[in-house]
Amino acid sequence: MDETGNGEVRAIDKVADLGRDIGEYIKQQRNNAKISLRQLSKLAGVSNPYLSQIERGLRRPSAEILQQIAKGLRISAEALYVQAGILDLPAGGPVADAVRTADELTERQKQVLLDIYESFRRENSLKQSTVEGSDVDDETDRTPASRSEQNDAAQER
Repeated sequence: MDETGNGEVRAIDKVADLGRDIGEYIKQQRNNAKISLRQLSKLAGVSNPYLSQIERGLRRPSAEILQQIAKGLRISAEALYVQAGILDLPAGGPVADAVRTADELTERQKQVLLDIYESFRRENSLKQSTVEGSDVDDETDRTPASRSEQNDAAQER
């Protein structure tokens, strides 16, 4: 609750903050991409005044509009959904967190790095489960030929 004792005001403030935050984020991404508001509105198929209102925090865009804006900015829609509070920040550990917070990378570069990192993790997970399930390190799993060869070698010494 806030100082007035009205919990509803805080919820409304949070929604307004989310609208402002996503607008600022979109504007930052647009500036990073070096495209004008008018260019982005054309690329995203959103009217120029509406996009301007989003960037100023006056309008809170729907998931569909965010997807169109993401396409126009050539960034992942997921990044915009997270920023807008529609999706929770995906898990991934310290490497993924570091990539997501790297200010010197564009959203597109971050997404490419995360995709590559996740493909390596999946590949290694598959290899590990295959190795773990194969009893490669188990001494009792050797073939009879290799066991007898070892016995022969030990007897020759």
